[in-house]
Amino acid sequence: MKKYVKWASALVLTSIITLLAACGNSAESGGKTIRIGATAGPYYDMVTKAIQPELEKKGYKVETIEFTDYVQPNTALSEGELDANLFQHEVFMKAYNRENHKNLTGLMTVPTAPMGLYSEKYQDLKDVEAGAEVAIPNDPANAARAFLTLKDQGLIKLKNNIDTLKASVHDIAENPKKLTFKQLESANLPRAVEDLDIAAVPGNFALSANMKLQDALALENMPDRYRNQVVVDGKNKDKQFAEDLKEVIKSKAFEETIDQAFAGFGKPKWMTE
Repeated sequence: MKKYVKWASALVLTSIITLLAACGNSAESGGKTIRIGATAGPYYDMVTKAIQPELEKKGYKVETIEFTDYVQPNTALSEGELDANLFQHEVFMKAYNRENHKNLTGLMTVPTAPMGLYSEKYQDLKDVEAGAEVAIPNDPANAARAFLTLKDQGLIKLKNNIDTLKASVHDIAENPKKLTFKQLESANLPRAVEDLDIAAVPGNFALSANMKLQDALALENMPDRYRNQVVVDGKNKDKQFAEDLKEVIKSKAFEETIDQAFAGFGKPKWMTE
């Protein structure tokens, strides 16, 4: 029994030492390992192809973690399991902070795949018939993007003086085509292109489904607040790893990789001005 107690105590002590060593080497604690989470598809690829190689040149060991939803990347970041993530725009992040009493902070906006209006029924939005059924994202921030894109294409008119970040079906002032709207999980929107008349598909989900951005009947005129960001916990925004992340994203090598591997991604203002 005494031997068992000694063995168990030693095992627990070893586990604690290992955990402390791992935490002590994280970027948050000043170490040279940085853990970055991203959703599956183009933004995970952006981390591995455009960000990770440049961080490694700075001496970091980069651990990339792939997620398949929009909840876990922020949960993991808030709980210290990640040092940074890449999957969300400013509007989504602020809504998450407000609803969960967190303080996540955007470091840098990155090139982002725009939402597109896709259809297998129509070749031109001018041909849309009365009563057409339109699939839109079921989360408020991306639904607002869909309604703004439909407005920009002249399919609907929105009420004056509304908060465009929260535009919803209730803010439609005129709907001359009598469009009907079906809200779906963003991951299901690519499949809706076959089933419904039109689908407003966020760019990352379109690319993950092997759809081409150039095949959209129209692409959104994306404001920077809807472009994705590299995000960190607010307490870490001034730490060295955060500064190094910003330096990497501003680098010539980053932009060259974007131009080569991410055609069609809209660049934020800081890259074009």
